Amino acid sequence: MNDINTQESLQKLAVLIDADNAQASVTNGLFAEIAKFGDVSVKRIYGDFTSPHSSSWKKVLQEHAIKPMQQFAYTTGKNATDSSMIIDAMDLLYTRRFDGFCLVTSDSDFTGLAMRLKEAGLKVFGFGEQKTPKAFRNACHKFILTELLRQDNNTNQKEPSKPNNSKTKTTNDNQNEPKPKETKEALIATIEKDKVLDKFILLAIEESSDDTGWAQLGTVGSYLTKLQPDFDPRLYGFKKLSDLIKSKKKIFQTQVILSPSGTGKNLYIKAK
Repeated sequence: MNDINTQESLQKLAVLIDADNAQASVTNGLFAEIAKFGDVSVKRIYGDFTSPHSSSWKKVLQEHAIKPMQQFAYTTGKNATDSSMIIDAMDLLYTRRFDGFCLVTSDSDFTGLAMRLKEAGLKVFGFGEQKTPKAFRNACHKFILTELLRQDNNTNQKEPSKPNNSKTKTTNDNQNEPKPKETKEALIATIEKDKVLDKFILLAIEESSDDTGWAQLGTVGSYLTKLQPDFDPRLYGFKKLSDLIKSKKKIFQTQVILSPSGTGKNLYIKAK
């Protein structure tokens, strides 16, 4: 079962990238992720591309057909770039041609823009690094950490290397060495984090379930995102929400039910 709402897959999206606060290394993973939410009609990136700081972006602009919006650094700082991106976003908003925006930035200065787009009834998907302030994360309908996209991207692009006989023994020796034990504090933190996650999911099931206590996975996922826009099962080591739920057999039970039309299957979950 797909964890993404079918309705979202039909959305027309505009992607606006802040080159000052995003990494070119996430580009492949970024657009693969965005494809889950809809069709991209506009792809623009903002920054000073005469600067060495933006050199990494030049390599991917043509490959992904991203339109560069040159903004010379007339003054120290990045306010001019931010302003240009915000103005363009508002111009695109008033065309009424889009169902949502993807804002790729780790800058809290775009919090107001995200809120304004939401007020206009558009979906807002944020993409940023771990350092992104909570204000911007919570202003989006859904926020995705780009570190996760970079990991996926590196995994997909990684080519198998030829074994080096001179280093094989060293590698094997390292694998045989005992790994350092987790500290007590780290173990406690992991347990507490897992407890918070369980309560979080239980609340979503309670709010999404019918009279029998069963809730459709897609409805639960949507509710989780409403409660916490930056929720992502990949943060807990699972590719999909369904995989995360199934891993907690002591807490949740699942069942697959045919859709009323008989053409598909839906996963339902319930607290034990």
